[in-house]
Amino acid sequence: MRTALDLMMEEIMADLTAEGGQLALNYVEKFGVKLPMIAAAPPALSHYFAYFCAQHGDSEFLVDGDIRLSFADVYAAARVVAGGLVEGYGIEKGDRIGIAARNSANWIIAYMAILMAGGVATLLNGWWQGAEMRASIDEVECRMVLADAGRAARIADVGGAGENCAIVQFQHDCPPLEGLSALLARGGGSETALPELTGDDLATILFTSGSTGQSKGAFSDHRGVVQGVFNYIGQTIQGLTIVTRQGNPPEGQPGTLLNVPLFHVTAEVPVMLQSFAIGRKLVLMPKWDAREAMRLIEKEKISYFVGVPLMSIEIATHPERDQFDLTTCKSFAAGGAPRPVEHVKRIKDAMDWAFPLLGYGLTETNGIGCGNFNENYLAKPDSTGQPSKPLVDLAILDDDGKPLPACKVGEVSIRSIANFLGYWNRPEATAAAIMPDGYFRTGDLGYLDEDGYLFIVDRKKDIIIRGGENISCIEVETEIYAHPAVAEACVFGIPDDRFGEIVGAVYYTKPGQDVTPEALCEFLKGQLAAFKVPARLWRSEEALPRLGTAKIDKVGLRKHYQALAKVDA
Repeated sequence: MRTALDLMMEEIMADLTAEGGQLALNYVEKFGVKLPMIAAAPPALSHYFAYFCAQHGDSEFLVDGDIRLSFADVYAAARVVAGGLVEGYGIEKGDRIGIAARNSANWIIAYMAILMAGGVATLLNGWWQGAEMRASIDEVECRMVLADAGRAARIADVGGAGENCAIVQFQHDCPPLEGLSALLARGGGSETALPELTGDDLATILFTSGSTGQSKGAFSDHRGVVQGVFNYIGQTIQGLTIVTRQGNPPEGQPGTLLNVPLFHVTAEVPVMLQSFAIGRKLVLMPKWDAREAMRLIEKEKISYFVGVPLMSIEIATHPERDQFDLTTCKSFAAGGAPRPVEHVKRIKDAMDWAFPLLGYGLTETNGIGCGNFNENYLAKPDSTGQPSKPLVDLAILDDDGKPLPACKVGEVSIRSIANFLGYWNRPEATAAAIMPDGYFRTGDLGYLDEDGYLFIVDRKKDIIIRGGENISCIEVETEIYAHPAVAEACVFGIPDDRFGEIVGAVYYTKPGQDVTPEALCEFLKGQLAAFKVPARLWRSEEALPRLGTAKIDKVGLRKHYQALAKVDA
């Protein structure tokens, strides 16, 4: 049944997108269909930066340790550096320029400068080792990589970036034109003419979080990235309108922690890029620490928090939480991985002034997909929510690409003007991912209920088929997480001569707590059908390994424990 919040959200979005509304729509013909676009969105990120930095001017934008910069400060620095790239280094439209560094104010200014100079901002995973960086640099044929000292050393350790790619170092924790001075050494500056960009020009390459083989570079044009940002702006306006109607209008400048890596789409699009338009202060955290996050929320009056699910539950359950005033933060959002259902209520109970939120999107969709908000999330905590209006067209497709009715499981597929254009130099992978009618096949299995809420069942390749019974890894993981001693869990299939596959799992307990595999199995027998209870269960003495996006490395764990099970057989 549609909730009162659903109806309010629909009414607000209808007003926003109507003719004459803030987010009035026009349409573009693509894939044989008309895709909606937000008419007010500027054509390229260069225009976007210029307009909103001028609009917000002296308002504080970036807080990076002791460095505090306004929107005007940030734009002025980026404009100078863009001139240095064009005049000093001869950067031209379409040149791929990598960034390999930890989060910092100077990372953001370098990103802006690359785009304003006409380059393609190529976001290299800062946690990669040198060989991984070199492989991706070579794949997309970077002309230049801007790297901090640590990443430059990693690349140097594998022989550098190749004769056609220059490595230029920049520094953190200092004023922008000091930290980025190497980009000005050859001339150029604020008076250098910059290229005029359109929505058709390439803007970004982000790498998918592969765990085996080489990551693929997903490339997008300016139109796609800007439209994705504006779709998020629409969600924000919708939320602000709701809380204002409910008698809780926001006070003061919005602020958020930037605690996830900028090479990840969550940090890049909804956090960093959206902040330009809504005048939001970004407080940078180079390294995650729950206590430091709470200190900054209090000190900087943070209003919105987003991170991987582990982060918000660490705050909610932190033994020192009551020592900090966190009441300015009204939303604790999660993305990048499913949030265990039992965490939703625990977060709300621990911080009753705020709501937990959940977003679902992918690198290939520039982060947009679905969202589950406030009361709706509490009512349906196992759903990723409804498709994000006004741009997202979400369908559940069968193996032949045909849409399935409500409550039928199929592949979650997303079509919008914000989607990426393809994988760089990977035509076969692109053709497999993007259907002729424009739907991107996410690889996730799920269904839409009667109210249009998306429920993710599993990754398509990760379902365990035990004697003809399909078992959702996420379902089993959710029940393992329900045990109070469990901090992390991962479920996967183990080959079995009798059943084809059986359920295997590994878990890691919270500090100072304990549960044996036998006791955990007994606990699960009360929660799951017998065939879903793990037949092989391992306890890890260390936190589970993660990929560059902070997701648990399920593929690596599956391989390790499948091999271990084979040895033990």
